[in-house]
Amino acid sequence: MPKRAATVPATGITLDPAGPVPLHRQLYERLRAAILAGQLAPGTRLPSTRSLAAELGVSRTTALAAYQQLGDEGYLDGRVGAGTTVAALSGPAPGPPGTPAPPGPPGTPGPQGLPGTPGTPAGRGRSGAAPAPPSRPALSARGAALAGIPWRRRPAGARPGGRPRAFQLGVPALDAFPRQVWARTLTRRARHSLGELLGYQDPAGYRPLREAIAAYLGMARGVRCTPERVLVVGGAQAGLNLAARLLLDPGDPVWVEDPGYYGARGALVGAGARQVPVPLDADGLDVDGARRREPGARLAYVTPSHQFPLGVTMSLPRRLALLAWAEEAGAFVLEDDYDSEYRYVGRPLPALQGLDRAGRVIYVGSFSKVLFPALRIGYLVVPDDLVDAFTAAQRFGEIHVPALEQAALADFIAGGHLGRHVRRMRGLYAARGRALVRAVRRAAGEALEVRSAHAGLHLVGWLPAGADDRAAAAAAAAHQVEAQPLSAHALRPPARGGLLLGYAAVPEPEIERAAGRLAAALRAADRRGTPRPPRP
Repeated sequence: MPKRAATVPATGITLDPAGPVPLHRQLYERLRAAILAGQLAPGTRLPSTRSLAAELGVSRTTALAAYQQLGDEGYLDGRVGAGTTVAALSGPAPGPPGTPAPPGPPGTPGPQGLPGTPGTPAGRGRSGAAPAPPSRPALSARGAALAGIPWRRRPAGARPGGRPRAFQLGVPALDAFPRQVWARTLTRRARHSLGELLGYQDPAGYRPLREAIAAYLGMARGVRCTPERVLVVGGAQAGLNLAARLLLDPGDPVWVEDPGYYGARGALVGAGARQVPVPLDADGLDVDGARRREPGARLAYVTPSHQFPLGVTMSLPRRLALLAWAEEAGAFVLEDDYDSEYRYVGRPLPALQGLDRAGRVIYVGSFSKVLFPALRIGYLVVPDDLVDAFTAAQRFGEIHVPALEQAALADFIAGGHLGRHVRRMRGLYAARGRALVRAVRRAAGEALEVRSAHAGLHLVGWLPAGADDRAAAAAAAAHQVEAQPLSAHALRPPARGGLLLGYAAVPEPEIERAAGRLAAALRAADRRGTPRPPRP
């Protein structure tokens, strides 16, 4: 009589009914991890779907779906419901990131509490364990550095494309975007021009859009350019990456504002550059200090019109000094003009690029904060002698940005919709900025110092001296408020902690409520020293 395979019990498998991952997927992942780790050896019999479902308190459909997926992928043998066993894998199966390590002795706890099962691990011969593969890092040194840069991960439980939380950075007023106008523009383009837009396009971008961008920048930002110098890219981040790859060799020193934008930091790390943190004062980047620190820098990255994240404006003497250094050193200046349209006191300041007479400035902009982030259309304005090189690099990178959206955006600008939208948003954002200042002052008092917002889409809330802004941000998150710590954007510890508060995407009633939650979070953090969730 053949020996019957042992059946693994289901005790110890835990599923989270309230989690974002469906139950059948959770069960599939628990069992698959145990098979890959060798804790469910070939020939191990699994419970029937009916008994497994009863033991876990889920529907039989959940168990059937998990077994079916595992069977389709070759992890299980047999007919579902009539004796299902672990398949004998012919070789080591690749696991997803985070696959558990091989198990210890039989009976030791397995992944997610699944008991270990005696037997030969999957993918190994009966004579013993397979030799360990040679040790090598999973990432390059550059990749590890990129992975270590702090960036805004989506809060737990947030849905992609869902309504922005207070006080999320970098998101415009999506509730005020003229969606119907955009939809009509896009539909009209798709109906009349789709045939000519289906093939490969010019890597530099759709010509009418480049003409519209050049005209807009000349009028609105004082940028000196022609359509031939405009390169359409997949957002400002793509432009930063392209410029960094094209202008920098590994190890090249780069002046960076400190604190500064982590997206630029990612582009520079990706190019292997050496970042030289330069302090800021009321006039912006300290050019003289940067000269003393690293006179031979290859590039300077700046946000002169509205520094991110502190919000200061680079003075004219500093701008001229920066351009003089670039010309003397044969270096370049990468100007990120990320939200310069939104200045609420006086006229928007002209771009630094408009002062450049030596062809040392590469200008970066996008429509993500002017229109909506998912559009993913940005642009570079490059000096004449670099146009061919940048276009070639674009060809071997993105190739080109989707043509239908480029054509629709060109129509949107030509129809006057962009100009009207920007004018409306100036008034809306100014009102929301004032509302945030009033609400925080009323709710938080001395726990958070805020100053009037004269430009941009966010402001800095300054914490009392010695306060830990990362602990404050964690406390805010526990109270359903997103407030990024200033120190997360700094290469060196800032002299004073602060929280970055975006207000553009938050209606005024929600600003009032969120300011109250933020104040409660700061009081809780100050009282107990650790984040504490609010009472239900």
